[in-house]
Amino acid sequence: MNHSLMVKRVAMRQVLAIVSLMACFSATAWGAHNITGSVRNQSRRKPAAGDEVILIRLDGRMQEEGRAKTDTQGAFNLTAQYPGEPYLVRVIHQGVSYDQQASAGQVLSVQVFDAAPRVRPITGTIEILRAATNGNLLHVSDLVEVKNDSNPPLTQAGERTFEVYLPANAKIDSVLAAGPEKMSVMISATPIAAEPGHYTVSFPLRPGATKFAFNYDVPYNGHAAFQTKHAYPLRQLAVMIPLAMKFSSPSPAFKILATGNSRYQVQAVNQLKAGEGPTFEVSGIGTLPPLEQQDKSQVQSQASPRVSPPPPGPVGAALPSLSVTDSRWKETQPSSQSFVLGGMTSAFLAACGLLLWRARKARNFPSAQTVAPRARQGNRPQPDWRL
Repeated sequence: MNHSLMVKRVAMRQVLAIVSLMACFSATAWGAHNITGSVRNQSRRKPAAGDEVILIRLDGRMQEEGRAKTDTQGAFNLTAQYPGEPYLVRVIHQGVSYDQQASAGQVLSVQVFDAAPRVRPITGTIEILRAATNGNLLHVSDLVEVKNDSNPPLTQAGERTFEVYLPANAKIDSVLAAGPEKMSVMISATPIAAEPGHYTVSFPLRPGATKFAFNYDVPYNGHAAFQTKHAYPLRQLAVMIPLAMKFSSPSPAFKILATGNSRYQVQAVNQLKAGEGPTFEVSGIGTLPPLEQQDKSQVQSQASPRVSPPPPGPVGAALPSLSVTDSRWKETQPSSQSFVLGGMTSAFLAACGLLLWRARKARNFPSAQTVAPRARQGNRPQPDWRL
C-alpha cells in the first residue's frame, strides 16, 4: 500500500475520533444543562399532553427560568441556565400545580390528576392541637391531616377545598399547607360570614395526604373552652399541653396517652364523625419546649427509619408519613379502640414537630393557588407548626 495513502487514512481516523469525542462531549454537556421528563395523567392512565411546565430556580429569589409544554407523549425538555443551582419543576394540569425538585441533568416522572370541585372519599387522619400560654393569650397550633383516597384518583380543587372550625375569638397568625409532594406553602384562610370561627381554604387536595397548620391566639384568663367540629370524619384528635396545665372534658372518650415525656401531656379521642365532636377545656399556665429541641433523641432513634430527611435548599421539607402510623394503628388497635400508646406515639409527635420546624424557611414558597396572609408583628413566640 502506498505510504502516503496509509498516512491519509490514519489521519482521517484521528479526525473522525476527534469529531466523535467532540460530539459525545457536546451531548454530555447538553444533557448536563437540561432537565427532561414525562408527565402522566393518573386519572386517565395515559400521558398528559399539552400541560404547561415551568422551571423555577431556587436560589432565594424563586426565579422563573423557562417554560415548555408536554408533547403528545407527555414529554418535556427544559434548559437550566445554572446547572449548579437547585430547581423546581412545576407542571400545571387543569389549573392545579404539581411540583418536583430537580437538578440539571435529571430525568423526572411527574404524576398529575384531573380536577373536580368535590371528590370522594376524603377523610381526616389525625389532628394534633398544641396549646400553651403566652401572657394573656393562649397560643394554639393546630395540625390537621386529611387523605384523598378517590378512585380513580382526582384532585379536589376550587374555592372551598377544606373547612376548619376554630374558636370564635381566635386571631389567626398564619396558615400553612403541604401536599403529597411534601413541599409547604403559606396560604390564607377565608372567614365565612355570620359564622365566627368557620374558615375555608382553597389549597388543592391532591390524591394522598395533605397537611394544614393553623396557628392562632385566643384571649386567656386562666382557662379556655373548645368545641371541636370537623368537616370530615377524623381518625384521632390529640390535645398536647404542658404538664403544668390541666385538661378536662365531659366526654369519657378522651384518654391520656402515655408519651413517656415529662414536659407535656397528651389527651386523645378516636373515631370522630363529621360535625360537632366532644368539648374540652384547658386551664392553668405553662409553656411547651421549642419543637426543634423536643425529643430529638426519640426522633432519631425511633422515628427516623420511617421519616425521610428534608431535602436541601430553601424549598419545603419532608414531613412525617402518617401511613406508617395508620398501618400500625390498624394492626395493634385493641377492642376498646384506644390508640397505640407509648414510644411510637411520642416519637410520632416529636418527629412531626421537629420536621415541621425544619421547614420554616419554606413558608414563602410560591404557589399558583395560594396567597400569603400579612404576618402580625410583635414580641411573641414563633408559631409552633411550620410545615
